[in-house]
Amino acid sequence: MANVWIIAQADGDQAPVRIGSEPVGGGEEGTAVVQDPGGDATAPAPERQVSPLMQFLPLILIFVLMYLFLMRAPRKQQQKQKQMVQSLNKNDRVRTIGGIFGTVVEVRGDEVVLKIDESNNTKIRVSTSAISKNLSQEGKD
Repeated sequence: MANVWIIAQADGDQAPVRIGSEPVGGGEEGTAVVQDPGGDATAPAPERQVSPLMQFLPLILIFVLMYLFLMRAPRKQQQKQKQMVQSLNKNDRVRTIGGIFGTVVEVRGDEVVLKIDESNNTKIRVSTSAISKNLSQEGKD
């Protein structure tokens, strides 16, 4: 730790033309002097102008990402679900969101009649939004 440097600058009217730095501890070796090229130590540094578009660019990017992740992706899933429900035919094997497996007997508007037990001929009516997967189409894809 022989070379510890202290750099100081005076404020206001007392500002020197040059800024010097000297090592602590009395040796004159390694002394560096920095000259102010303009000669005026009190002149403020030039400020860069930032365009308004660049200021709002991060905010714009956040809104674009929010649109893509929060609005567009669920809409695509809804369209895929709607297309799957519209393609249901008689004798398709399906699974509901409740985990019930059945065979489509009839599709009426927004209801589907499922046969869930072959031996007792048990049928249930469910909403088309309750169909989660068409198992008959899964093998074809």
